Amino acid sequence: MTTAIAGLNAQARSLGHVSDNLANSQTVGFKRIDTNFQDLVTQSGPNLHAPGSVLARPTFTHSVQGTIEQSQNPLGMAIGGQGFFSVAQARGFVDGLPTFDDRQFFTRAGDFRMDRDGFLVNGANYFLQGWPVGDSGLVDRTTLEPVRVSQQVFNPIATSTIEIAANLPGVDPPATPADARTFSTQVQVYDTLGTRRAMTLTFSQTPGTPGPPRSWDMTISPDPVGGAVTIPIVFGVNGTVESFDGVTGVPGTPVEFPFLMDFGLGNQNIALNLGRFGVAQGLTQYAGTDFSLRNLQQNGVPPGAYAGLAIRDNGDVMVNYDNGQSRMIYRVPIVGFSDPDRLQRLDGAAFMRTIESGEAQVTDANSNGVGKLVVGALERSNVDIATEFTKLIVAQRAYTANTRVVTTSDEMMQETINMRR
Repeated sequence: MTTAIAGLNAQARSLGHVSDNLANSQTVGFKRIDTNFQDLVTQSGPNLHAPGSVLARPTFTHSVQGTIEQSQNPLGMAIGGQGFFSVAQARGFVDGLPTFDDRQFFTRAGDFRMDRDGFLVNGANYFLQGWPVGDSGLVDRTTLEPVRVSQQVFNPIATSTIEIAANLPGVDPPATPADARTFSTQVQVYDTLGTRRAMTLTFSQTPGTPGPPRSWDMTISPDPVGGAVTIPIVFGVNGTVESFDGVTGVPGTPVEFPFLMDFGLGNQNIALNLGRFGVAQGLTQYAGTDFSLRNLQQNGVPPGAYAGLAIRDNGDVMVNYDNGQSRMIYRVPIVGFSDPDRLQRLDGAAFMRTIESGEAQVTDANSNGVGKLVVGALERSNVDIATEFTKLIVAQRAYTANTRVVTTSDEMMQETINMRR
């Protein structure tokens, strides 16, 4: 009877595991619990085996992958592999902002969203942690902190370089200045406050003897600091820049003109890049009858307002701005363990490290075999409902069989008691 009662308890535990699995079959990142039955022997030998007992112990499946499905949530993430997200748990609030538990938590539930304070939290209110990125763009891998998105403006960047690539028509020089052909192109630059300013580059033919080399004069408007400038440009027989501002350059070296502009905010250094000496890059002079602009760009950026958040496949958390710029503020790592099935389970599909699981190994996504990050997707529960129903039927039959043993044992004891009457 004692053995049968132990069997009842074991099957009840098995039924509890099945019940837990079925209840969480739709929980994001949930890992099912299987049952491992272990027998206990009281006495066993060649001539005698006494009834023992049985234990039902849980077998965890933390390392078993659930189905990864695409999600309409752009901040949702799933891990293909055995890694985990590092998360934090709020334990209180100070001045309206959460304070966090010093313990480390981990999860596979990647249904993250942005809360009102800019933190990324999942459906169980665990806060996603990442490596912060400094102003220099370097990832600080010595610190893990909750990912918080600031919706501040993108600071403007003053223009410091202008690059131009164009072809001036390869026609004979004019005999007189009145016959010279002139071409102009405008470039928009930005001052230190992010205000857009218009600058004009003008190229005028230099009168001279027909035939190569041919010369042009370049001017900049408005005038740079120090007054108007005229820069002579001489093209060689191969149509590339041979001389610039009176200096014959070494083939392959850059053709640059640094100057200062004052837009009312003080001097601003700008470098005009026109290609390379003796190379068909930047300014050229080939056959044609008109000015042909191939490329004109500058590196200034106007101020930008927050436009959205995106996460890349390598874990980079990017803030996008309406000026077309983006900034990386965090990198989401993946955490691996030597034996993830020995992690301690917590509420909300979360886990904690144990001695048996080994130390947490924090590393970049898609490296060292800890897992691949899938953005815009979620990992579903690894519970298979059909399998759980099979386990349910088996547990029910085994439980019923053990009750029959208890009933029969009780009847036998009653018969034994009746022998005295």
